[in-house]
Amino acid sequence: MVKLLIDIYYVWREEMKVVFRDPAVILFFFIVPIFYPLVYTSFYNNEVMRDVKIVVVDDSRSQLSREFVRKVDATPDVKIIGYATDMHDAQKAMWRGDAYGILCIPREFSKNLNTFKQAKVQAYSEIRSMLLYKALPLAVTDVSSDMGATIRVQDMGHGSQKQDEASMQAVVSEWVPFCNTTNGFASFLIPAVLILIIQQTLILGIGTLVGTHNDRKTFTVASHARIGTSINSLRLTLGKGLAYSLVYIVVSVWVLRVAPYLFNLPQIGDPVAIAVFLMPFLLASTFFAMTLSYFVSQREFSFLLFTFTSILFVFLSGISWPWTSMPPALKAIAALIPSTPAIHGFVKINTVGASFAEAWPEYLQLWVQAVVYFVLAVWMYRWWIKNYDPEWQGKLPEE
Repeated sequence: MVKLLIDIYYVWREEMKVVFRDPAVILFFFIVPIFYPLVYTSFYNNEVMRDVKIVVVDDSRSQLSREFVRKVDATPDVKIIGYATDMHDAQKAMWRGDAYGILCIPREFSKNLNTFKQAKVQAYSEIRSMLLYKALPLAVTDVSSDMGATIRVQDMGHGSQKQDEASMQAVVSEWVPFCNTTNGFASFLIPAVLILIIQQTLILGIGTLVGTHNDRKTFTVASHARIGTSINSLRLTLGKGLAYSLVYIVVSVWVLRVAPYLFNLPQIGDPVAIAVFLMPFLLASTFFAMTLSYFVSQREFSFLLFTFTSILFVFLSGISWPWTSMPPALKAIAALIPSTPAIHGFVKINTVGASFAEAWPEYLQLWVQAVVYFVLAVWMYRWWIKNYDPEWQGKLPEE
């Protein structure tokens, strides 16, 4: 047992030297996790966007269409800066940057309302920012609901004030937001993104290390071990994984605790429960990144791996697409990625204030992933040493 710990310590020490000697790895392991949460959170820190500029294409030119436009303009979300004669002119306004959205009211809008048919309007919005995209659909939806209720009351005939109120709103409801009190994007999106930052920067850094080994033809420390050590795939995986995980314990404190505190994001969970929950996530992400890194044939390929998987992992996490609406096949794929259960569990504990027991399924899933990816990493190292480190013959090398 003591011999095993000494060998693991040797691999850990050598890997820490490699990490701190490579400027690119320092960038991915430290600089990016420090600054990326600040940049990303400051971008969405306004939570909601007000008075987003839009132009209107009113083909109906009726009293009802003018009323609809007036009510949309009265909402706090959008501001109508003018009218366009057709969609082509409206698109020009967006291309110039004068407006961020278009509201198009079709010719038959008033006719359909007066004949008790469903009336439709078209809303087009910039998608360069989710804050801009959210404003116009939200305003149009609210006004549509309000005008629909008003028309329903007029159709039924005016009664008493209470009867009219009951007709406009059959079920009295009150919107009370919990956890995300501003109903903004930062409180909703940033906690998930922060989890993904940890996983993706691990992929970037470890992928860069493996790509460097490939470029320089120095694949492992197995053939370069000092006398007194017996390095094999198990010890290599444990030592390297320990090095990366210990580094990211410190990084995680900044990313998941300090950065959200600086921007007043919701943090109502028990810090001890969060720390315990994140332990298997760090291990699973580390071994997951180590497994993926074996496909990095060149140093620069880690950028491609990072770019391709980041968008995919956000999508599969259930943040951009509701988890309940995701097809079973995609859920099965998402279950293979450590960030998926980590995001769900972290949001439960940190943002919603759930107990650790309520995040127990995600916690167990992370431990299963940690074990599975550890076994895969050991197997990959075994194959790697056998095929790419011919100096290693399963015995101690000479000095």
